[in-house]
Amino acid sequence: MSRTGAEAKPPWSAVPRPIKDEVAKLLGSPVARAERVYGGYAPSATFRMLLRDGRRAFMKGTYPLSTDSGVKWDLMNEEHIYQECAAFMRPWAPEYFGGATAEGWHVMVLEDVGPETMPPWTPAKAKACARSYAAFHANTYGKPLPRWLSRIEHQDFAPFWDRLASSGELRGTASLARHRAAEAEEWLDVALPVFRERATRLLKLRPPFVFMHFDTRSDNIRLQRKLLRIFDWNFACAGPMEFDVVAFAQAIAMEGGPPPERVIAEYDLVLPLRPAALDASIAGIAGYFADRAWRPAVKGLPRIRSVQRRQLRSTLAWAARHFDLPEPHWLAAVAD
Repeated sequence: MSRTGAEAKPPWSAVPRPIKDEVAKLLGSPVARAERVYGGYAPSATFRMLLRDGRRAFMKGTYPLSTDSGVKWDLMNEEHIYQECAAFMRPWAPEYFGGATAEGWHVMVLEDVGPETMPPWTPAKAKACARSYAAFHANTYGKPLPRWLSRIEHQDFAPFWDRLASSGELRGTASLARHRAAEAEEWLDVALPVFRERATRLLKLRPPFVFMHFDTRSDNIRLQRKLLRIFDWNFACAGPMEFDVVAFAQAIAMEGGPPPERVIAEYDLVLPLRPAALDASIAGIAGYFADRAWRPAVKGLPRIRSVQRRQLRSTLAWAARHFDLPEPHWLAAVAD
């Protein structure tokens, strides 16, 4: 049975027998029961598994999709990260037990880090997550990282405001405000020079860098006491920790948690943030959502645009406060 409004995910009965057999071999026990796990924005096969010997494990997999699907699988890259970067990820990432391939499926078997813990967010949970996230970054701050890890992924967020302005597509962002679109255009015209200049700084940020998750949000994490457990590492790279924590902080606010300024302050107590890198990250991530939130729906990812519109609201409101811009009242007219 699928969940209304969520991405379609295959049931355990759809998993090929050779995959199930290999999973049992990797874990040393057959699977007694597998519960489909929803979350995230892709229709990957995800299961919490109860083994016959009483232990638990987690399986994440890809499988053949229709040719017109807008979904792009990247599990092989994530598996490479688990195999080669365990030293940078432990104890924040789940343990990797192995993988299996058969009949167009490819799966990873991981430690089960438990059921969803957020949302709802509380100040205590946000504080624990922020400090544990800072400890994760501090673990690799300025240390040698594999040469093959990309160090320029954050730079892709530098040009969004320039592109929106030069193409005339900033009207698309403003159109999200519907009957207040004219007000939104006026506000964006005022804010644009600030955002463009700050976002461009992403191109100039220099080491020390950290090992970055690059996609930290509630559906990719669990909180165990005060330890943040992070999974879905397919975008992992090296870069400025400010970018990672800005993306995380706005996602917490988007889900009704404490304001991003509070999350940033808790993080900064453990690992001090660099003001220029913080400015650039806030502007760049705001530009990303300004570019994406009004675009047509992506086939196979029914919730992504709605989530991006919510993130646009949280990020632009934060950016306005951070850069001392007029309050963007028009954001109240942006619907999910």
